[in-house]
Amino acid sequence: MNGILAYGTYIPSGRVQHADIAATLGVKAGRGSRVVASFDEDTTTMGVAAARAALHPCAGGESMDSLTAHGLFFATTSPAYADKTNATAQHAALGLPADVFAADLAGSARSAIAAFTGARAVGGLAVLADVRVGRPGSADEVGGGDGAAAFLFGDAAEAIAVVVAESCVTSEFLDRWRTPGTVAGSQWEERFGLDEYVPLIERVVADLGADPDHVVVVSPNTGVIKRAAQLVKGRLSTTSSPIGHAGTADVGIALAAVLDTAEPHQTILVISAADGCDGLLLRTTDRISEGRQPVSVADQLADGTDVSYATYLSWRGLLDREPPRRPEPDRAAAPPSARARAWKFSFTGSRCSQCRLVHLPPGRVCKGCGAIDSMVPVALSRIHGTVATYTVDRLAYSPAPPLVAAVVDFDGGGRYTLEVADSSGEELRVGSRVALTFRRLNTTGGVHNYFWKARVVHSE
Repeated sequence: MNGILAYGTYIPSGRVQHADIAATLGVKAGRGSRVVASFDEDTTTMGVAAARAALHPCAGGESMDSLTAHGLFFATTSPAYADKTNATAQHAALGLPADVFAADLAGSARSAIAAFTGARAVGGLAVLADVRVGRPGSADEVGGGDGAAAFLFGDAAEAIAVVVAESCVTSEFLDRWRTPGTVAGSQWEERFGLDEYVPLIERVVADLGADPDHVVVVSPNTGVIKRAAQLVKGRLSTTSSPIGHAGTADVGIALAAVLDTAEPHQTILVISAADGCDGLLLRTTDRISEGRQPVSVADQLADGTDVSYATYLSWRGLLDREPPRRPEPDRAAAPPSARARAWKFSFTGSRCSQCRLVHLPPGRVCKGCGAIDSMVPVALSRIHGTVATYTVDRLAYSPAPPLVAAVVDFDGGGRYTLEVADSSGEELRVGSRVALTFRRLNTTGGVHNYFWKARVVHSE
């Protein structure tokens, strides 16, 4: 039996204030803010961020990267590509071996449970990510959120939580849907979906027959969320994820928020009602306290930067703004991208075996001692660096000007110029510490150009 060895979540830093939505559209939007992915983020990049958090070095000093993921199962309702596997880019960014299976599970929120099932069966990695888009002023827009979660499964003896019971029931009815090519989804009248879900939920809860310490209920149907306390008996920990309904990521972020605080030997009942109902009963182990993710869901939520509503609409293509009057970047070409796969996707440079000089990007001839073909690969995607100098460019093409770039000296050697993500340049200084984040440099001709950017680290 496989259990959860580690988990991680990624909550983007962007926040659109509900008051900004209300003032712009003249509607009631309630209090608080909505979590939004940046212009250079999509479900692929957010999934990588969550997976990297799940594969963090644990408290005992052992790197989770040393554990083998026997498969990568990526669930989303908003894939960056159709007719191309998005999980392969995540596979490459994580530096997984070529013989590790990777596949997409797309189409509905229930795909998250399918990813859980596949990863648990083989001892793999379940990656759940979504960018939720609603029509301006809609409940989906106000009540949704963008984010990702990842869960690594393996030997139950080493797990932080194990599944002790599960139940599922499938039923066909029209509650929520979105046709291919449509930006926002649609939903049938809430009460109809609720009437369909209630007997399914009751059946699953009866099958599991638990008196849990924590209860998680998620569903794309808001009626289910409102009735959750009556449908499932127990201490209700959360309904939907703490960022609002997050599609396939909903159940993952909600479960992660509970794992952030659960004590050893506590039970967690997870109910996911989407095109049927799935239930999982988990029990935490003695390893839960030292096996939590590095930054909790609550701490990620507390760390945000305001994004104007107009800017958010332009990022999602719902507001057609005048683009920068600069030439668009060239489309990323397939042959050079394939040749530089290790560099482009996992930021792998080379180190001279003679003089130890690190080269970024990798090379055959050492710039220090002139040695030829004496290089060994060195992966730097997890290595921090220091800003040697930087520039704030207000003329370069960017969907969110200005474009900030920095020359980064990496710990242990290596220097490279990188774009700085989520930055206006105001908080950047010579000597600032940065880490790497996997982002989308641009999209031209329908091709996403993925690479790494620097991100300011405020504390280490």
